[in-house]
Amino acid sequence: MAEFNALWSGGPVFAQAAHAPLCTDSILLADFVRPERAARGVDLGCGSGILALLLLHRARALRMTGLELLPEAAELARENLARNGLEKRSEILCGDIRAHRALFPAGGFDLAVANPPYFPVERGALSPDPDRAAARGELTCSLEELCAAAQWLLRTGGSFCLVHKPERLAEVFVSMSGHGLEPKRLRLVCPREGTAPSLVLIEGRRGGKPGLRIEPPLVLTDPEGAESGEIKRIYHR
Repeated sequence: MAEFNALWSGGPVFAQAAHAPLCTDSILLADFVRPERAARGVDLGCGSGILALLLLHRARALRMTGLELLPEAAELARENLARNGLEKRSEILCGDIRAHRALFPAGGFDLAVANPPYFPVERGALSPDPDRAAARGELTCSLEELCAAAQWLLRTGGSFCLVHKPERLAEVFVSMSGHGLEPKRLRLVCPREGTAPSLVLIEGRRGGKPGLRIEPPLVLTDPEGAESGEIKRIYHR
């Protein structure tokens, strides 16, 4: 039986999947995304549905589709959205991102979001648990395959937002540009002011013109190690 808890006082409720606990990455990505002008969005690899839930909570005119490979996670995503009365503005499909052309028509979305696996299979050790391994490593969807899916799904002018590791930023930019998704906005996530980034938040636009805006870094903690003011805002604390 899933345990549903409020994300913040008076906020939406959410139950976590055992293999994919709620993580900072998705919370920060949801805050980075600008969903207000989008009518239809898709979360590629939606897990338990946290991105769809947060974006639907912010943008009342938005409709979200989640695509998830694991049936158990897809079912929990449906439950999370239904518990918050969002089932009429959302749908969760159980399917493979690599089969996007068979699942969706071209150009059907204004917004695509993803918190993808960060590590290529040949780089680094992965968890012996197959579900955890697929969540962290590119076993079932590579960066190239993800960008190819976003290119197919987005209309011209549509936005693709993702979170990734800074050491792969060059690869992300090359893959996005190679699939017609021009990088337009970048924000570095730093543990403390003056430290190297631990994450990058990126927005690309399908068919966009060259020109990248680099936003001020998102700093997680203050010099004393307490949560920064911006993190308190994002987490409604």
